[in-house]
Amino acid sequence: MTVLIHPTAVIHPGARLAADVKVGAYSIIGEHVSIDAGCEIGPHVVIEGVTTIGRDNRIFQFASVGSAPQDKKYAGEPTRLEIGDRNTIRECCTINTGTVQDGGLTRLGNDNWIMAYVHIAHDCMIGNNTILANNATLAGHVHLGDWVFLGGFTTIHQFCKVGAHAMTAFTAAVSQDVPPYVTAAGNRAKPAGLNSEGLRRRGFSPEAIMAIKRAYKTLYRQGLTLDEARAQLQEQGQHYPEVQLFVDFIAAAERGIIR
Repeated sequence: MTVLIHPTAVIHPGARLAADVKVGAYSIIGEHVSIDAGCEIGPHVVIEGVTTIGRDNRIFQFASVGSAPQDKKYAGEPTRLEIGDRNTIRECCTINTGTVQDGGLTRLGNDNWIMAYVHIAHDCMIGNNTILANNATLAGHVHLGDWVFLGGFTTIHQFCKVGAHAMTAFTAAVSQDVPPYVTAAGNRAKPAGLNSEGLRRRGFSPEAIMAIKRAYKTLYRQGLTLDEARAQLQEQGQHYPEVQLFVDFIAAAERGIIR
């Protein structure tokens, strides 16, 4: 008979684990942790805080999940971490709970691939189907849309947003918002084209990709002011909902966008 919970694991009696959850050697699971069915927790993993983990997640060795935020204002408030379904969290990743200065919540969606040594700070909101390559580092309050890809050693400044389907190059240092579909590269990160291959792989039609390319040129290649570009994008977005995503993102940007 397979032993699902290694005898050296330390699990608080108040923790709630589905019957088929596997827990490796020397892992520690705290009192306010809930883990749903199908999850595999590797050896030497620490899961603490008010942390809810959905179904079919894999967390590899030496990860620290649900620890207190690295924020000097934090005074022990019962903030939370929510992790959705089918995520892979590789070796030595760190994911913190939220702070009361924001919504008190850090959230990781579904079907994300989080590679080794990634740090997801307090109050980050990660969408679905993202890939965060090794050593990507997210400061507090960062938002990533669906299908975002972060290259290795990417760093993102606090409060920045990265739009859906965007990507960053290796070692990109992001200090302003990255619009949807855009590739950001460099320190400080600048626009470096579109993630066109990713769009094709996800089933975007040739017409939609052409519309997105036209929108990118409007925003970055025609020498327009941001207000002038927004007016033209608004018109383009009436015909293509993919472009409207550009318009909505720029309107909501609080740190300005990379240009």
